[in-house]
Amino acid sequence: MRFRVIDADADIASGIPRLRRPGDPEVEILMAPAALATALADVDAVIVDGTNLPTEAVAAHPRLRHIIFLGTGARSYMDPDALAAIGVSVHIITGYGDTAVAEHTIALMWDAARKTARMDGGIRAGGFPRFEGLQLTGRTLGLLGFGGIGREVARIAGGGGMRVLAWNRTPRAAQGVEFVDLDTLLAESHVLSLHLLLTEQTRGFLSAERIARMRPGAILVNTARGAVVDEAAMIAALRSGHIGHAGLDVFDIEPLPAGHPLTLLPNTTLTGHSAFKTAEAADNLLLGALDHARRLLG
Repeated sequence: MRFRVIDADADIASGIPRLRRPGDPEVEILMAPAALATALADVDAVIVDGTNLPTEAVAAHPRLRHIIFLGTGARSYMDPDALAAIGVSVHIITGYGDTAVAEHTIALMWDAARKTARMDGGIRAGGFPRFEGLQLTGRTLGLLGFGGIGREVARIAGGGGMRVLAWNRTPRAAQGVEFVDLDTLLAESHVLSLHLLLTEQTRGFLSAERIARMRPGAILVNTARGAVVDEAAMIAALRSGHIGHAGLDVFDIEPLPAGHPLTLLPNTTLTGHSAFKTAEAADNLLLGALDHARRLLG
């Protein structure tokens, strides 16, 4: 089988050769951006970081049977169901950055509670702002979705003295976590943290109606996918103060356009889809891709 990375950056280009083990398949590396028709030609499997793959573009290359996506959010870049219908399997990599994303989630939560970024910006601008913060010890953290990342967030937050509630679409159990119905989660959480995979069932899941059922003044943290939230409803709730502060690493449109309403609100903390970006998570991600390649090679 022939394997190719079609949109490598410098870290991927150096990381795959460094992490390959003896006997692993050779992996050709194309740097981003590469012409899609060239990138998909004459290869059995491609490794993809962040390139949109229309089904019709893939269908034009009948040799291509496998797509290894570097992460979990393949649906943001391709239609796995449509690809499966033409005989192309999409492989994702889970668990590689659970701790990294969980730590970033906690960082956004603490910033929202203590307004550190806002004070930093004010001091750099020549002022000396001082804001009253929210003490999180003893407060309730609600996890909307409870996979590997949610489990790590619960571990860290529980160690910090927070009460941890969770709701998941399928039954789960975890020590120190109380699983509740969705209405209870929304009503009781001082901090609501989103950990849902993006599917057609979860798109817009945190709707205007569900936002209205959140505890007034609650903090919202999203390190999952922007599209799991009704963005317009979230912005309206931030403006009214119903959501006290939002810590967001993901957005409907990325990069976030200049002048976007979220950038103009004082009660937001915004980071650039970087929750997963640690050296440890990066190596785990590439090792996961090589594991897939090794398995496909047989």
